[in-house]
This record gives sequence, structure tokens and C-alpha cells, in this order.
Amino acid sequence: MKLSGSDIIVRTLIEQGTDVVFGYPGGQVINIYDSLYKYQDELKHILTAHEQGASHAADGYARATGKVGVCIATSGPGATNLVTGIATAYIDSVPMVAITGNVPNSTIGTDGFQEIDITGITLPITKHNYFVGSIDKLAPTIREAFHLAKSGRPGPVLVDVPKDVQTAMGDYEPQPSVAADLPAAAKEIRIQQAAATINAAKRPFVYFGGGLITSGAQEELLAVAEKIDAPIGCSMMGISAIPTDHPRFLGMQGMHGHYACSMAMHQADCIVALGCRFNDRVTGDRAKFAVGTKIVHIDIDGAELGKTVTLAHGLRGDVKKTLEKLLPLLEQKTHPQWQAAVARLREEERQGTDSREGMTPRNVIGLLNRYLNENTPVATDVGQHQMWAAQYLNLKKTRRFISSGGLGTMGFGMGAAMGASMGTGERVVLVTGDGSFGMNLNELATAVANRVPLVILLLNNGVLGMVRQWQTLFFDKHYSNTTLDARQTDFVKLAQAFGAQASRALTLEELEAALDQAFACDGPYLIDCAIDKDEFVLPMLPPGGSMDDIITRIGD
Repeated sequence: MKLSGSDIIVRTLIEQGTDVVFGYPGGQVINIYDSLYKYQDELKHILTAHEQGASHAADGYARATGKVGVCIATSGPGATNLVTGIATAYIDSVPMVAITGNVPNSTIGTDGFQEIDITGITLPITKHNYFVGSIDKLAPTIREAFHLAKSGRPGPVLVDVPKDVQTAMGDYEPQPSVAADLPAAAKEIRIQQAAATINAAKRPFVYFGGGLITSGAQEELLAVAEKIDAPIGCSMMGISAIPTDHPRFLGMQGMHGHYACSMAMHQADCIVALGCRFNDRVTGDRAKFAVGTKIVHIDIDGAELGKTVTLAHGLRGDVKKTLEKLLPLLEQKTHPQWQAAVARLREEERQGTDSREGMTPRNVIGLLNRYLNENTPVATDVGQHQMWAAQYLNLKKTRRFISSGGLGTMGFGMGAAMGASMGTGERVVLVTGDGSFGMNLNELATAVANRVPLVILLLNNGVLGMVRQWQTLFFDKHYSNTTLDARQTDFVKLAQAFGAQASRALTLEELEAALDQAFACDGPYLIDCAIDKDEFVLPMLPPGGSMDDIITRIGD
């Protein structure tokens, strides 16, 4: 059939299983928006307040569902406003397709109004990007973009479409949704060699990241840990892969990880690493990380193997498929001495637990936990509140922790929370701080307009808490531009001005009453929750430090 280029774009998105897109119209995508109007019964469009919010919403949708998130923006500033969201998705391996409009082919290269080389700009932060110069390539390119976004190590793909391609007429025949490439296990010989090393271990430790979630290898992970009698830890991206109360699970590892997890990983003689990156927040001083420890690393992306740490075995392959072949080769083990050592680490962590009363971060998140069911996604922004959420949340189900890991994008939370809600149909909680929330609070307008069931727990300390923490510990309390009190923003009134419901909580009793109201609300509800500006995220590795330098309390 003959269709316009803009109709082909929308029909191909529908064909690929897209049920919602996030975006903002403009001159060079007005034809696409006309097609979205025509097909609105088949494809829902969410008008965000800003293109960055659209990219984060597509990201949150993808993280919560495992499907490809889609966002749309016009040329020039519309396209460049997507960049932060695309980079966030790229570093965290999130499948996304971003569609941008551009000036007509005849104007390309003339610095026309709102012309920008968005493919050049996004080249380092996409798996691939495409400039579609002719209508006959339009549908095949979008299909290829979806295939690439969800195959192998997932990630964002950008498709840039000039205006004249959108208005041209071309042939379109619907096709089935493209499937991701079939995952493959690592090579047999490497699996056998890795099994021999793991079987010889006396103090094994299983460590996983977001790649385990992508692979769907949760059952295999637990089976490996049971067979080799190992404790389990994760990176921040791995949170929610397994229930946080699983008896073998020690929690998050790294700069602000749980003490027992970080120390157990430090003391292990063999680390079985699954779908993760050994970045600086995990290793600290790499020269002192896992000295004498044999690391078996399984990852679908061979570029991650040996990139930052020395491996005993690097296995390039799908985590689930590789573990399925590894499991029969593993010997059933018990390590009573190692388990006793891990138990002592747990006890040391328990003794150092913050047991103060009042509005401490631990108590606030602990109260929030009482309101979460197993399907409730929790999104965060970036900062101290993010680490407290990672440390204290009780999560039962996979893909229920939505947070920016590798890029650490302040302002991520509002868009991501909305996308997660629209993808799952669930009420979503956003844990944020006054600094991060201020980045993209304009998306409250989007949440209100779409009656998103969203509980915003804003931990308000009047400062940029994580930077202030560093200034306190390492910069002689030189609080340079981290105090936000002068802004005097009343977040309750601000939320109400957007049309949301809101209240303020100064005590745990007030917070409980506010949470009661928030979880009964059928739209967005903001809770301005006061915490002290000198609350710290602990444990903490000092910059350039190792596990030997871990700070568990102020004064260490």
C-alpha cells in the first residue's frame, strides 16, 4: 500500500509492538504528529513537558517492562534535548529507539533553521544511528533499529528522518515484529575451564549486575549459589533481580554498598561475575581490588571482559545460556568456614546499623517499605536518596528498581517513574531529593495531565547532599554552592500549582499519614519529607580508596 513517510513511521512502530510513545511536537515532526493523530486508537502518545523527560520516560518504560522504549523529538534543540536521556540509556544498556525529525534533504548542510547533525552528536552514545535519506529505506531502517536495540547487549538507537522523507509517498507492507538475535552461550572449552576454577574455590562469591536481569537468569543465579555454597551480591543495576530478603543475598556492593557484601567480595578467593561492569564505583583502587582472587566473568559483551580488572576466565555469551551449561559441571559444595566468616560480616554490619529514632533516611525508607507491594516499581533520581533507597528498600520482583547507574543523571526520576507506570500499569514511587527534583520538576505537569498514579517521596534537606558529604569529609567543610536554602521553594505549593496533591511531613507520624493519603490517591501525590542536611550515606569508600579504607561511621 502507498503511505506517506510519516504514516509509515507510525505504522511501523505499531507493527513492532509499540503501545506508547513519549515526545514533543515541532516543525520538523509535525507530519509525524499528524499521523499519530490518525492512529491514536492504536498508539498512545504522551506529551511531556520537555524532550529530556520524554527520553527518560522511554527509558523507564523499557527498564520496567523489558520492551523497547520509544521517544520522538523535532530537529535542532528538540533533538539535542534527548541527548542526556539517550546517554543514560546507553551506559545502562537500556533498549530505546529515538526518532527525530530534521530539515529537508535539500537543506541539509546549509545551517538551516533548527538544523543539527544529531547523528554526529549521538554517535558515541548509541549502539547505532541512522539518517534516512529516502522513503524506501524508512520502514526497513526502523525495523533494524528495533532489532539492534534489543539484541545482544541492549541499548539506544536513533533514527533521524528529514522532513521531505516524511511527506513523500512510498510503499508499505506490514511485517511481524522483529525478534532479537537468539542468545548464545560462551564456548564449551571456556565454560569447562571456568567450572574447574569455581570448583576449586574455598571462598566463592557470586556477583551480578543489570545484565543478569536482561538475560532473565535469576533462577540459574540462585542455582549456582546453592551448588557452590556462595553468598550473593550485586551492583546497583542488579537490584531487584532477586528478592532483597533472600538468605544468601548480602545486598549491593561498592562505594556505598552494604558492608557485609563489599567485605565478603573483598575476602573471596573466587568471584563469579554475571552481567556486570567492574567500574570504579565497584572496584575503588583497582590496584588493590580482588588481589589474589580469581574472577570468572560472564557477559554478552566481550568488550567488558578484562576491560578494568584481570580475569582468570572471561566468557563471552548470554548469562542464562552460559549458566545452563555451567551448572552441570559444578560440584555440590559446602563451605562452613566461609559461611561463618560471612555471618560475622553480617553481624558487624548489623551492629553498625543506624538505630536512631526520628526522620532518619533508614526510618523513612523503612516506613515506605510497608506500603509497597511486590509489583510496585520504585524509581529514583541521583544522589544520597538514591543510595539510601538502594540500601534500604525491600523489593520482591524483578525490574522494580528504576535508577540511573552509569551516568548518574540527576533529573532522571520524574520521566522514568511515569514511563514505568505506563509500562506496567502500576502505581509507582519516586524517591528523589530537592536537588534532583528541581532538574525536571516540570514533568509534574505531564503526570497530572495523564493522572499517573505516582507517589513522590521528596527527601528535602535543603542541600546538594552527596556533594556536601564529600565537602564535609574531604574539603574541610567548604560548602561551595551546595546549600539550596536560599531558593525557599515551597514544594507543596509548587505541586499544588501543577494540579497535584501534596503534603509536608516533619515527623514519622506525619509521614505515615501522608503515605496513607498518597497511596489512596488516583493521581500524583508529592510528600515533602524533611531530613537533616548532615545525614550521610554510609558505608563509603573514600575517593581512590580500597575496601581496606571503607568508612562505616564518621570518625573512622
